[in-house]
Amino acid sequence: MATSTIEKIAKSNADASTTSGQAAETIMKSSTVAPTESGAASRAAVQELTKAYQDLATKNAKNLTAAIRGLSAVKNPVEFMQLQQKLIKEGVEAAVSDSHHIAQLTTAVFTAAFEPVKKQIEAAPKTAHT
Repeated sequence: MATSTIEKIAKSNADASTTSGQAAETIMKSSTVAPTESGAASRAAVQELTKAYQDLATKNAKNLTAAIRGLSAVKNPVEFMQLQQKLIKEGVEAAVSDSHHIAQLTTAVFTAAFEPVKKQIEAAPKTAHT
């Protein structure tokens, strides 16, 4: 009978070790996968932000060129002042809109970039208890 109890305890310890080993393996795998996924998402995020800034710079250069042409074509001081006020108003509205767009884009891309790490952190307690 003592042998049977010892065998049961040994089997129970072996099963617990196997379960712990599997949990450790899962944690180790997720520890390498999440940073890799996060790195890939971060690269994509930076590329997307870079493109957004390039598009914004191109748009602003075109707007500046059009503004200079418009200002150089005015025929009197009143027309110059009216055009200048219009350009300032449009410039401020565009700056607010562009800033809002860039802020939303920045938030979205970095949230997506850190999502794999967040999932790993949330899953760690669950994995440890399995």
